Amino acid sequence: MATDTLGLRRRRTASSWESRDAPASSTGVVMTRYALIGLGNMGGGMAAVLAQAGHQVQAFDLSPKALERAAGSGASPSGSAVEAVRGTEVVLTMLPAGTHVRDVYQQAVLPHADPKALLIDCSTIDVDTARDLARQAHSAGFAAADAPVSGGVAAAAAGTLTFMVGCPEQDFSRVKTALSPMARTVAWAGEPGAGQAAKICNNMLLGVSMIGVCEALALAERLELDPERFFEIASASSGQCWSLTAYCPWPGPVATAPSNRAYEGGFAVSMMLKDLKLAQGAAATVGVSTPLGSQAEALYALFDRLGYGEKDFSSLLQLLRGRLDQLA
Repeated sequence: MATDTLGLRRRRTASSWESRDAPASSTGVVMTRYALIGLGNMGGGMAAVLAQAGHQVQAFDLSPKALERAAGSGASPSGSAVEAVRGTEVVLTMLPAGTHVRDVYQQAVLPHADPKALLIDCSTIDVDTARDLARQAHSAGFAAADAPVSGGVAAAAAGTLTFMVGCPEQDFSRVKTALSPMARTVAWAGEPGAGQAAKICNNMLLGVSMIGVCEALALAERLELDPERFFEIASASSGQCWSLTAYCPWPGPVATAPSNRAYEGGFAVSMMLKDLKLAQGAAATVGVSTPLGSQAEALYALFDRLGYGEKDFSSLLQLLRGRLDQLA
């Protein structure tokens, strides 16, 4: 990130939120001042949910369009990451990769956030970076957590995300309170970095299971077994899993699945590939063999190279069926 984008020339001014009783919003909720940096599909939904719940959200993103959307949902656009974090009680980051989180923390958050602010990174990044940033934050006197999410775009917009939290156990209650307006579940995974470990292990499992479901549906079709009838049978049999019954890649059986929206608006192939790469990197670092995870990464990498990176990851079904024309 460019230095001027982060607003490094502006100096921090003393905030006074910690010395006043927190005001109640019009909804009766005790208002919390959040900064939210990163307003993509996930961060934008999170900002909207917080604002609609009656909290103050100082939002920043490099994209002017993302800032416009955030303003339309009730957040207050900021001119820089530095401006966003000033005077806030909770600093949330939702960024593409570890290098972006590191830049924002080192150049904007750690030098300019209020010393009593709670720092929560909701990005999905590598475990080592998460642990290193936690050490830096704690050394600077901040309470900090890594809290990647599960649930996708729909859950972000509905405020029903699952947060997997890595932080000192004594800080978890405060982290849970800060995340609860956006969450169905806030789970403590362990010490710093454990949230990221839970996320990449979970998503490796998800990527592998979705491939299995897609293969089974493609085979059922070729064996002249109605895929919807197979869905009914497998859903009540030992093949039942979330990738089948909650996110079915075959259009029809699960009305809310992206397969019924031309595989749009879900969890992108490129994002699944990112998480699988993180899992494989972690596995190599600690010397664990993950052959199915490795094969899943290779298959999603192929699909991404074919130009389908923005489609929902369940659209892999059409590659296995030999029906990429269905994704045009």
